[in-house]
Amino acid sequence: MGKKILTVDDSPTMRQMVSHTLRGAGYEVIEAEDGVDGLDKAKRELVQLVLTDQNMPRMDGLTLVQSLRALPDYKTAPILVLTTESGDEMKAKGRAAGATGWMVKPFDPQRLVDVVRKVLG
Repeated sequence: MGKKILTVDDSPTMRQMVSHTLRGAGYEVIEAEDGVDGLDKAKRELVQLVLTDQNMPRMDGLTLVQSLRALPDYKTAPILVLTTESGDEMKAKGRAAGATGWMVKPFDPQRLVDVVRKVLG
């Protein structure tokens, strides 16, 4: 099995699309339904990359990024934000929170795989 990726999104359809794309590229995918669930799963099982939505109930993506960066295992792990938010101010907040990159929905499956491969090395 390939590297493990945690995908966090409150939309079951989006999680399914992202998971299908990444599994098709050979990655193992763990799904979480919001930031709280994502943080819990990241603590229980080490993943090599986190891909998170921004707008979610209970905990948004930027709060998740900040919470993960506070953990030793995720200080340098790639964290990508995949969201409908495309404004420069929100992207700047993402960088300040520690996000590695920012992608805007709807996503192109090949571009997602290319970006994931690039950040995972």
